[in-house]
Amino acid sequence: MLKDKPSDRTKREANKAFKPAKTLKPMNDYAKDQQSFNENRERLKAERLAREDKPGSRSE
Repeated sequence: MLKDKPSDRTKREANKAFKPAKTLKPMNDYAKDQQSFNENRERLKAERLAREDKPGSRSE
């Protein structure tokens, strides 16, 4: 009986470590469009901020 407890504990720990990944719901067209829009907006924002941060490129 005592030999089963470490085995059970090991199994519980292994199950915690190797939980199945949560599956995401498939995205509809609207959600895909929104996600790509947001990714593009963030990319453009980062490029703009990097361009504005350069010391020699200010047009003041």
